[in-house]
Amino acid sequence: MSLLETPIEYLKGVGPNRGELLRKELSIHKYGDLLNLFPNRYIDRTRYFKINQLQNNNSEVQIIGKIINIKTVEQKRGKRLVATFIDDTGEMELVWFQGHKWIREGLKINEVYVIFGKVSQFGSTFNMAHPDMELLAEHKANFRSAMQPVYPSTEKLNTKGISNRVVNKLMQQLFLETHTLFSETLPNYLIEELKLITKSEALFNIHFPKNQDLLSKAQFRLKFEELFFIQLQLITKNLIRKHKIKGHPFEKVGENFNNFYKNYLPFDLTNAQKRVIKEIRNDLGSNAQMNRLLQGDVGSGKTIVALLAMLIAKDNDFQSCLMAPTEILATQHFNGVTDLAKELNINIKILTGSTKTSDRKIIYEELENGSLDILIGTHALLEDKVQFKNLGLAIIDEQHRFGVEQRSKLWKKNEIPPHILVMTATPIPRTLAMSLYGDLDISVIDELPAGRKPIQTVHRYDSNRLKVWKFLKDEIAKGRQVYIVYPLIQESEKMDYKDLMDGYESISRDFPLPHYSISIVHGQMKPADKDEEMRRFSEGKTNIMIATTVIEVGVNVPNASVMVIESAERFGLSQLHQLRGRVGRGAEQSYCILMTGFKLSEDSKTRMETMVRTNDGFEISEVDLKLRGPGDIMGKQQSGVLNLQIADIIKDKDILQLARHHAIKLLKNDAPMEKPEHTTLRKVFIELSKKKNIWNYIS
Repeated sequence: MSLLETPIEYLKGVGPNRGELLRKELSIHKYGDLLNLFPNRYIDRTRYFKINQLQNNNSEVQIIGKIINIKTVEQKRGKRLVATFIDDTGEMELVWFQGHKWIREGLKINEVYVIFGKVSQFGSTFNMAHPDMELLAEHKANFRSAMQPVYPSTEKLNTKGISNRVVNKLMQQLFLETHTLFSETLPNYLIEELKLITKSEALFNIHFPKNQDLLSKAQFRLKFEELFFIQLQLITKNLIRKHKIKGHPFEKVGENFNNFYKNYLPFDLTNAQKRVIKEIRNDLGSNAQMNRLLQGDVGSGKTIVALLAMLIAKDNDFQSCLMAPTEILATQHFNGVTDLAKELNINIKILTGSTKTSDRKIIYEELENGSLDILIGTHALLEDKVQFKNLGLAIIDEQHRFGVEQRSKLWKKNEIPPHILVMTATPIPRTLAMSLYGDLDISVIDELPAGRKPIQTVHRYDSNRLKVWKFLKDEIAKGRQVYIVYPLIQESEKMDYKDLMDGYESISRDFPLPHYSISIVHGQMKPADKDEEMRRFSEGKTNIMIATTVIEVGVNVPNASVMVIESAERFGLSQLHQLRGRVGRGAEQSYCILMTGFKLSEDSKTRMETMVRTNDGFEISEVDLKLRGPGDIMGKQQSGVLNLQIADIIKDKDILQLARHHAIKLLKNDAPMEKPEHTTLRKVFIELSKKKNIWNYIS
């Protein structure tokens, strides 16, 4: 067993109690975990202040001096311990609010100390609460660095006396016990090519940096290594899947595909759509299982791509299914696909939670005897009763709304796993896609169908409301329709409902019957009533649809040309972009109006400016990633996705690209990592793969 596998309580200065705390609070079980507890930031400890130089600016300072007396002072709640601390320029107070007994026992009068902490001023006296203290002799003896590390901590650790200084001491002890000899993990040629410092140097300088330059080199080396091994894992999985998991080779592109493509395509495909269909055809024709992510902005035409893929399956005598996260979206796909394929002789059915028992029976029978070609539906497709005769292609829409277990159920519907196409209208920034979906092949539809005009987006304050309403009336007079959306903040459904109802009342006054008619949709309505209101709007019987974000996905009304988003500052960027995509589906010019109050945070301002500046979903997702961080973007199921120890997907995207490039290059030359120069690398790789880390569960 290597020294780094030693349980943490055996480290001098830890013991059973502290060991238990470190395990619970920071998941530090053994020496290696402590070694990989990297500092959050560093404090410059090269400078020493004199008491007469102190300023009341809440900064952290270091002072040399001595304690001349100690007293306990009564206060409203409990007591505080106060020591008078002097140097040759003046005096100040050191204060402790808890732990008096052991602090008092440890303090030495008239000995020279180095103290460190935040100073504040009360009257003319400066004080420092709970300072870090060490005797000057110890301070000189410790191997310390000018850049003092500050480690991640928790409230519990601080109250139990495991302060930053204690962690620092434990880290010093760890380096003494391990003699700072850490085995190298990367091949020599890579270290030379990238001019990296060694693993041992990097670990020493991340914890005890001698200067800023060495700290930067240590950070670069450790970030590169972390991202490099993740990319090796993802790309290896992709290669293994292509070699091991045989797919059904769809050998021909036959009658159904060709007939539809030549005679029934409702519009010319964009170059992007043609390119994506070609990529899908190549995958389906190979012997490996397809595992492809199709990204395309709202309205870029993913449905027709999905249908063409399903027609290839049908030409090879296989069934297909398309799974969507909500009933509205499933129904929309069903209507879209049935309409496109109406001239073809194809059996298409829909299965959702509200499908009648009598219809279900027919569906189950036709699936098993193979006469049902395409099944579209919601989670209902995952039920055990749904058994296909030969499922060849599974398409999943808005995949981040499905948990991993749900997806794996689809895989098991067949002896040979079906080909998988995952579609999303939530543009995932390239950096995140490379890390999250590194083992999926990625296709992007990055142009809108011809004849679509870009949506014009403006930001207006509540005080401009009259002008906005006049604009809506002008649009309605031209025969257009309007959405007005209110935010939905789950914690306060009552409040949301009230906002929506207040809005509804004032809009009803400003847009009175019989000239105007209004639909309303919100979460507290029965599904049947919701569908009825949606139907009235899509048939043009109402001019205005007032709604909460239920309409974010899955309402397609080409005649709707204006989207008004109320309290737009309460929405995230990707949501604003999704909502905007509900208009601009016809040939007319469409508009999106973001309404906000005057008081906006910096983030909200950035969101409004981004929306007004660009319609590009990928650019918007990059800004969103910077504002929110990767966890939020992927939704709840995957918020723990990027528990990286030192790298940051957003700030280090250049290092990520470099790591991916070198991982691909290495695997091209030596996929099993069997060459002598890769011996260590292979060992580390196997060890890492044993850990049940998130990367093994993503897609």
